[in-house]
Amino acid sequence: MSVLGGPETIRFDGVGLTYPGATTPALEGVDLSIGEGELVLVVGTTGSGKSTLLRAINGLVPHFSGGHLSGRVTVAGRSTQTHRPRDLADAVGFVAQDPASSFVTDTVEDELAYGMESLGVAPQAMRRRVEETLDLLGLAEIRRRGLRTLSGGQQQRVAIGAVLAAGPRVLVLDEPTSALDPVAAEDVLASITRLVHDLGLTVVVAEHRLERVVHHCDGIVLVGGGSATPVLAPDVAMAASPVHPPVVSLGRRLGWSPLPLSVRDARRDAAGLRDRLASSAVVLPRHPSPAPRGAEAVGSDRATALRARQLVVERGRTTVLDGVTFTLHRGEVVALMGRNGAGKSTLLGALAGLVPRRRGSVEVGGLDPARATPADRVHAVGLVPQDPSTILYTDSVGRECAEADRDLGAPPGTCRGLFDRMLGTDAAPVEDARHPRDLSEGQRLLLALAIVLSASPGVLLLDEPTRGLDYLAKERLSATLVELAAAGHAVLVATHDVELAADTAHRVLLVAEGEIVADGEAHEILCGSPAFAPQVAKVMYPLPLMTVADVEGCA
Repeated sequence: MSVLGGPETIRFDGVGLTYPGATTPALEGVDLSIGEGELVLVVGTTGSGKSTLLRAINGLVPHFSGGHLSGRVTVAGRSTQTHRPRDLADAVGFVAQDPASSFVTDTVEDELAYGMESLGVAPQAMRRRVEETLDLLGLAEIRRRGLRTLSGGQQQRVAIGAVLAAGPRVLVLDEPTSALDPVAAEDVLASITRLVHDLGLTVVVAEHRLERVVHHCDGIVLVGGGSATPVLAPDVAMAASPVHPPVVSLGRRLGWSPLPLSVRDARRDAAGLRDRLASSAVVLPRHPSPAPRGAEAVGSDRATALRARQLVVERGRTTVLDGVTFTLHRGEVVALMGRNGAGKSTLLGALAGLVPRRRGSVEVGGLDPARATPADRVHAVGLVPQDPSTILYTDSVGRECAEADRDLGAPPGTCRGLFDRMLGTDAAPVEDARHPRDLSEGQRLLLALAIVLSASPGVLLLDEPTRGLDYLAKERLSATLVELAAAGHAVLVATHDVELAADTAHRVLLVAEGEIVADGEAHEILCGSPAFAPQVAKVMYPLPLMTVADVEGCA
């Protein structure tokens, strides 16, 4: 029976899936039921099988993935074994991790209309649904923009809108907020929740940033080791799950019962703790920057890793960056934050010498990346792009690592060692023969990061590096970034992940409309921000504590 006891919409009966060439099944013996008008969250570690379970709902598994599917998946009364994805398109809408991979038109408006055209929706109804979707997801201002000119977050909202506009009864979302800033993510989830409550839409979502979704969901499915639980009540699932949001982690560490699932619940539980800490002298701000913010750090250029002066970047008639000036210092991690479309990715590209600038200068270790040879550039500044697949070229993980070592002059085994270290011992091993496209989103990102780090660049630039990473993988990434800073590297991370910023950043640069509007210590920028404060900071406000470790250190 479904978690709310309503009419059944999705059913798995003894479902198993083994991919071609795999020695172990991706899923085995899965039994679960999801009812009409339920929002169900699928939770698991990176590579645990969440995407496989989602793709089984609309028939992408096994009709496009291949492999052997056992058992039976039924959606809206139709078996996915006898109905291919196109036969389920009127009932199931699917949004993948990479939104751009699903685009078939050139503009936002055309993309919203395309699915309805394919289903034969009448023109008048189509126009009305397009307008409703533009308003629902805040896309009206970019309705005529080219899809390839949008930021990653804007593309994500368009992909969701294109599916919603077609009017499915079941919506399946794989990492729907991974590229969205906190405000946009909350807006999208609130819109989806409204559709669940008001229209009876059934939503199944996999999301690593559980802090954004847990308080919205009706039930949770835990996936791992090829198995999946039935749909569990959120509090029951979070008590058992190896991955959980910061408020749950805080509740577990401090022995709160029942466990809080939202900031509101946790603030009530933490009232006494806040009062006690506020009256003591033990609360101190998190790790301040190891170097001053000004251009003349430590009185010497030896502490300066990168200096940008008056950067101006234009795209057509639009000024994307307007007079950006700042300095990065060796030994610090800096978070670059701001809403979708603010210019973060463009800034990283300009710093790496890959995006032409109209005016201004960039200096890294005595050279300008835009004028340096590729061989010199990769050792000075390394960029991990938002889509890691763009730097993966070969047909196997082993070849990617071996060619990275050779091309970058690193000792053999360097890249593979970095990759395995970031994967961690608790993750399933990745064979050398595995094709990069068969990796999960998080695994592809870690492979790309290992390739870039094999050159040991003095400055490391990362664009949304936690997309597709669960909390355990994110902890390993955070530890890697902190270690790189401790070794004297400078790390600049463009991210919407406020928890990553809280864990690793010494400073935060806040970007808006192509300008840096704030540059300060992490606790100064994050703790009092309604948009960018991490969960623990909201729970403990006004105390300058941002992580569970901060609270434990003072409690």
